[in-house]
Amino acid sequence: MSSAEHGLHRTLNTKEVFAIASGAMISSGLFVLPAVVFLKVGPSILIAYLLASIFIIPSIYSKTELATAMPKAGGDYFYINRSMGGLLGTFIGFASWFSLSLKSAFALVGIGVFLQPLVPVYSPNIVKIIAVGFTLVFTVLNLMSVKESGRIQFIIVMCLLAILGMFIALGLPHVNVSHFQPFVTGGLHKIILVTGMIFISYGGLTKIASMAEEIINPKRAIPIGMFSAYFIVSILYILSIFVTIGILQSDSMRATLTPLSTAAETFLGKPGYVILSLAAMMAFITTANAGLMAASRSPMAMARDNLLPPFIAKVSKKYQTPVLSIILTSAFMVSCIIFLDIEDLVKVASTMKLIMFAMVNLALILMRQSKIVSYRPSFKSPFYPYMQLAGIIIYIILITQMGKLPLLLSGAFFLLSVIWYFIYVRSQDSQKSAFIHMMENLTNKDIVEDEAKLEAELISILRERDQIKEDRFDAIIGRSPIMDMDHTVSRQEFFHEVAMLIGKRWNIDVGKVEKKLQLREEEASTLIYPGVAVPHAIPHIIIEGQHSFDIVLVRNKYGIIWNEAGDVVYTAFCLIGTKDERNFHLKALMSIAQILQDPEFHDQWTKARTPEEMRSVVLLTKRRRS
Repeated sequence: MSSAEHGLHRTLNTKEVFAIASGAMISSGLFVLPAVVFLKVGPSILIAYLLASIFIIPSIYSKTELATAMPKAGGDYFYINRSMGGLLGTFIGFASWFSLSLKSAFALVGIGVFLQPLVPVYSPNIVKIIAVGFTLVFTVLNLMSVKESGRIQFIIVMCLLAILGMFIALGLPHVNVSHFQPFVTGGLHKIILVTGMIFISYGGLTKIASMAEEIINPKRAIPIGMFSAYFIVSILYILSIFVTIGILQSDSMRATLTPLSTAAETFLGKPGYVILSLAAMMAFITTANAGLMAASRSPMAMARDNLLPPFIAKVSKKYQTPVLSIILTSAFMVSCIIFLDIEDLVKVASTMKLIMFAMVNLALILMRQSKIVSYRPSFKSPFYPYMQLAGIIIYIILITQMGKLPLLLSGAFFLLSVIWYFIYVRSQDSQKSAFIHMMENLTNKDIVEDEAKLEAELISILRERDQIKEDRFDAIIGRSPIMDMDHTVSRQEFFHEVAMLIGKRWNIDVGKVEKKLQLREEEASTLIYPGVAVPHAIPHIIIEGQHSFDIVLVRNKYGIIWNEAGDVVYTAFCLIGTKDERNFHLKALMSIAQILQDPEFHDQWTKARTPEEMRSVVLLTKRRRS
């Protein structure tokens, strides 16, 4: 299958990123859950919501960094597969798809809670029919255009946020502070339990990472869209629940499953109840739509890596959407709506979601510690690694609060993923993980093969992210020989080593090459000081023939003694070309000068551990391309 068949177009902008992230966050966690958790801890649910908003921060930072470094379809699956390898990648790929699909189906079924009082002929079957209908509508929208689906998401989310803003503004004058007494009706253990239940609602925020490959300018859109969604929705969560508790007496809170709608009815009458119920249904719809979009990218990403049959990764040539992956996800959602008791399974999906959050934070640590030079996020998580370690500990604590059955079923799910990996995936899994790179820092590099694969993939991702079009200089660097010298040498010894490499590569006399290098240096020194403390050299010679040009990249950490003045060179670009390549020779010199003047180049070049990482440093250093 050609790469074109796998490619997705970047069509989502910042406002659609915001809409998908915020729409995925507002659903049962705001419109239903407050009444359920109020039974356990009373008004102190405000503390639980605040804690949940804090506990999601490590994952927001980690996913934002990973998504800007690797803006590819699949989100959690892609990061964990590249950082920890195929076995855990298989589990997370299935878990991500299962949990997102299941929770999206649950969101549509949840419409029934608000539909019942509004529809005289209400029945559970009507709810299922409506839920299946919405699933099919969103399936068609996602098949035809991710952009249109994102636009509809934005419109609905804006209406939803406007209604919630109205509810808060009109409800605040009616708040009775006596309703908050006693504030705490349960112990710390119950607050932590409730926080775990609420936390999953905040988890929808990071779904957008699964669609990073379809976002225009992901370096900017992902951080802005995700953080703005987080701050706006978190504030709306806290204020909406504050108003609801302040308006409804505790008995009323305990007696309803539609707390915001019931609160609106007390100061706006029946129209208030209807408006907030419609807002709730809009929230469930946006959650389901965002879930379908995000979930369908997991099978596609897994199929790209041969963890699933490759045909699942096929992209529509007309619409540039992952057709089979969307249909597969939609079919699973419809099956869940019709045949399964979704509410029980959602607890399992929530447990797996917490496991994924913990592993994503670990994935960021592994990517950083691997010291892969082409891992270059445009956004970096602050307080690394303490924030990630704190997140992992918090999520493990929350997982333990989910109960034995969800943990047992999650374990069974992992076992099935392991079986699938060893039956179908293992023989085809050649992906090298960041964990292997990290181990290379601690062990002998000779024991690990396939050094360049992940490095090359990350370079390709960065070029796509930054919309870099490869020019001739890139192509030449891509195949350039690289010398990484391991001892101090004189300039004459250095020229001899370069001449031997060029002579063998071009099938020309080594002595002639060495002589040309010496004569060129005697005519005019090729030693340059590009505005930094460390000198570099760009020796260059002309050889016989036509239409030929080559560059030898050289690093000597121990130094090349360049002249009697004692100048020491640690980096050299050796240019070899025919006479007719004189114009390109000048362009190559300009490109090299820009690279050497980049303030980050020398540090990255020195830290590179392998020839391929050295090549990556040159290719990824910013410069003007022709």
